[in-house]
Amino acid sequence: MLQLFYITKRPEIARIAEDAGVDRIFVDMEYIGKELRQPKMDTVKNRHTVEDVRNLRSVLQKAKLLVRVNPIGDYSEQEINEVVAAGADYIMLPMWKTAEDVRRFLHYVGGRAKTMLLLETDEARYALDEVLTLDGIDEIHIGLNDLYLSQHKHMMFELLVDGTVDELVSKIKKTDIPFGIGGVGAVGIELAVPAEYVLTEHYRLGSSMAILARAFCNTDIITDLNEVKDTFISGVRANREYEAFLAAQDAEYFNVKHEELKKLIEGLIK
Repeated sequence: MLQLFYITKRPEIARIAEDAGVDRIFVDMEYIGKELRQPKMDTVKNRHTVEDVRNLRSVLQKAKLLVRVNPIGDYSEQEINEVVAAGADYIMLPMWKTAEDVRRFLHYVGGRAKTMLLLETDEARYALDEVLTLDGIDEIHIGLNDLYLSQHKHMMFELLVDGTVDELVSKIKKTDIPFGIGGVGAVGIELAVPAEYVLTEHYRLGSSMAILARAFCNTDIITDLNEVKDTFISGVRANREYEAFLAAQDAEYFNVKHEELKKLIEGLIK
């Protein structure tokens, strides 16, 4: 089963997600450069803080605490030290572009937390071979949103059918580093690209992690905590049941569904 992440800074939402079976609560401290990359786009732009990390650390009982820091910079050592002290289990580095960026990140973490690289730039794609020779990388997540912008593609799910993700995954698999891909909504919900197709791609590629997207449960819109709880319980259950179905399928099934997804994406682009 995939490790499921959910982004929130609210302790009450984090506990609901944890109780529903979400594996990691995701604190998102990244803000530097994000507005420039995604101007006027309807994307999630959080500005969580170290205090949010501390608050969530104090309430989580089972779920791990994942923190996305800012891209590497002069401030990174202090920021990472503060995040470690606040209790992060995993620290994610976004927007890295070179092996040197990754070396600095791994040095600053120094084994005090698990490390996750968010691969979301075309520069990172070309630096991946060198990066994969470094020691201390625990996980890699392929960020489709910024990566498709970096490549000037039409939409993020295009990367699942144009060979980009397959190319990256083929390299990562040689190292046995666990990896994840983008985000996913809930099975059974009407979306332009249904969660069923996205989950199928995770299983086709051998992914082990996914972020539960805003479409899974948007707490800016769903404000009643009982409704949030029901949404999480039903959504996680539906996704897990579909994962159990996928685990029993053969290679031919995944090839057929991949071709269906390719036609769907082509239609959406047109």
